[in-house]
Formats: sequence, C-alpha cells, structure tokens
Amino acid sequence: MIQILTYDGTTDADIFQRIHSSSGLEEAVAGIITEVREGGDEGLLRCCARFDGAAPSHLEVTPEELQAAFDGVDPKFLAILEKAAANITAFHSCQRRNSFILNDQTGIVLGQKVLPLERVGLYVPGGTALYPSSVLMNALPAKIAGVEELIMVTPAKEGNISPMILAAAKIAGVDRIFKVGGAQAVAALAYGTESIPKVDKIVGPGNAYVAEAKKQVFGLVDIDMIAGPSEILIVADGTGNPRHLAADMLSQAEHDKLASAVLVTDSPQLAAGVNLELERQLPLLPREDIARHAIEHHGKIILTANLETAIQLANRMAPEHLELCLDTPFDYLDQVRHAGSVFLGKNCPEALGDYLAGPNHTLPTSGTARFSSPLSVDDFVKKYQYTYYTGEALAAVAEEAAYFAEQEGLSAHARSLLVRLEAAVSIP
Repeated sequence: MIQILTYDGTTDADIFQRIHSSSGLEEAVAGIITEVREGGDEGLLRCCARFDGAAPSHLEVTPEELQAAFDGVDPKFLAILEKAAANITAFHSCQRRNSFILNDQTGIVLGQKVLPLERVGLYVPGGTALYPSSVLMNALPAKIAGVEELIMVTPAKEGNISPMILAAAKIAGVDRIFKVGGAQAVAALAYGTESIPKVDKIVGPGNAYVAEAKKQVFGLVDIDMIAGPSEILIVADGTGNPRHLAADMLSQAEHDKLASAVLVTDSPQLAAGVNLELERQLPLLPREDIARHAIEHHGKIILTANLETAIQLANRMAPEHLELCLDTPFDYLDQVRHAGSVFLGKNCPEALGDYLAGPNHTLPTSGTARFSSPLSVDDFVKKYQYTYYTGEALAAVAEEAAYFAEQEGLSAHARSLLVRLEAAVSIP
C-alpha cells in the first residue's frame, strides 16, 4: 500500500525524488566524452561497441531507410502523429518572438534582433520505451524558431531505429539522423566528429549518463535542462474519481522506478479509495514491476485540511506535472506559482499533454519549475542588441555617462566618452 501522510502547511517535506550524480558516474561520463573528443568517429564507435554490444555499420540514416520506415508505419498511427504535430505547431507558433527597434529619442536608435540557432542536436532515448512524442515536442519548436539544421541522435538496436521514431522525425522535419545514443552521442554533438557535426545546443531527455553528459558539455554548447525522474502531483477533493486518479498516478509511475506520483487531497475517503485502486490497477500494467517500485518507493498520498493548503504544498514542491482535478479548477489556477505544466479539471489527464494537446511535454523537474519553464520556441533562438547615437545625441549624455564610469573607478571608460566631445581636446 502507498504511504498516506498528513500535511499541516508547515512541515517541510521533500516528497519528490531528487537525483544527484555520483562521483563514479561523473568520472565514467568524463572518460566517454574524452574518448569521443579525442578519437572522433573511431572513439564514438568504440563506445557504441562497448556499451551497446555492437557498433552500427554506418552512422547516418539514409533517405532510403527513412522513407522505408515511414512507409512501414501503421497509417492510423501516422495520422495521429500528423494531428499531434499540427496541435504542437499551432501552440508553439504563438511563442514566436519578434525583433524590435526604438527610435523615439532624437539621434538615438536602440534595438534587439532575434535570430534562430544555426544547428541543434536532438537526443531521443531508446531504452525501455519508445518516444516518438519526444521527437515532435523537441523538433517542432526548433523548426518553428527557424533553426537551420536539426541533427537527431538515437540508439539503434541491432543497427535499426524504430520506424515510429523515424516517422516522427520525418513529419517534424529533422534534417539528419544518426544511429548512436548514450553519453557518447552527447559528446559527438558537443565536439563534432568526422561524421556528426558539432551543434550549438543539445535538447532531449535521456538516462542518467545522458543527463550527466549534457551537464558536463554545458558551456561548450547550450542545453535545455538537466531532467530528473518524472513527477506528477494531483490536487483533488472528495468529488474525485479514485479510479481516474489512480490511473493518472500510474501513468507517471510506469516511466521508470524513480518516478514520483503524489496525490494531495482534503478527503480521507478519497485517499483510501485511491490507495485501493492503485493496488487493483497495478497488476493490469505490462510495466507493473517498474510502476510498483515507483509507487511503493516514491509515491505518496497526502492529506491536507483544505484545498488552499494543497495548492500551497504544490507550490512548495514545484512539480513537473500538476493536475487540478476539481470541478472549478480555474478558481485555483491563479494560486499556482510553480509548476511545469498544469492540467485543469477532471477530464484532462496529464497523458493528454504527453501526446496530443499541443503544449510541450519537456518540462522542468526536481523543483526547478521554481525558476525555469517548459521547452519552447524561446529555447531555439538567441538575441543580440544594438545601439546607435549621433554626435549630438552623444554630446547630450557623455558627461553623465563619464561621471558614472568615474564613480566605478574606470577612467578609461570615461575617457572614451569624453574624447569624442569637441571640448575634450585638453584630455590627456
């Protein structure tokens, strides 16, 4: 049975699993990165043989392979992929930022340019489950932003990539695909090899080795985030359906054994009902072992005095996914301050957001929703700003700017301003 706790609004309970790298993991990943950085394709293939059991005969997916995979996918699934892609595109198209220019002061022009990144690397995991949804969620915002070249890496089993993954990549407009995964794939994207081009940013989820590799190459390239185990926090009152809520908790628990699924409610009866439903539904899952471990070790049901306290707890935990399974969820939406993605009402399970709704499912975990946001078009652009002054406009403010510089003890800054004034001829 899942653990049931009582929260009074003051206890500082860290209810989500927080993952920290061990020194052993750090050292192992550093060694992989060094091998790829120094050995290029040869080092990359050695790592593939060592960790995957075999190295691919050729690294890059050919156009013929891509088309054959696309043609072999169930047409019904292709139609659903297309619908999901349309919804994701519609949502993320609203996130486009525009450059701007300010010229409302005589002789002064200020502005900001918004430009897409030139080349982005997308990591797609290939472990215990397949994630064509992650291909769409990561690739489409990049394409909407205008990224010039999108490079995808993903593990190949016996030299083959799942046709569903390749079909999603084709629909999303991925430019090149390579049959390599793990920390070695991250290193190849960060440093480049003879076959895989160096990118400007790496996005996409992966296992602990992939996350650690992204952490270690950050600074050489940008990354989206360091993702931890999946999380869901559900706020529900006594009108909730225990069967639905248990199913929502298990939808996250089946991701991996470290996933966290938490129900917060003001109803002891609902808490008991959900507990029974979890035990009833677990044996029905093909991934029961994974889900059961996650529920028993990282799952909780928490009782609060009222819904306001439940929302307070949700804000303290800043969950990746927050469900407000209430009849009037919009009454509480403005109270939510920290969450990756919020699902409103009793007819909007988190799984809808994973696949079809349109908002992104790449979300901050481990409490980082306190200061970070879902993946978006913003993650695939950069900005530079520019400034123009005429001589007259500079003359009007140069002495003030120079005085500011002098207060900071930077006389050369002051001189570079004053030397441009006609009266500055006496400056040494």
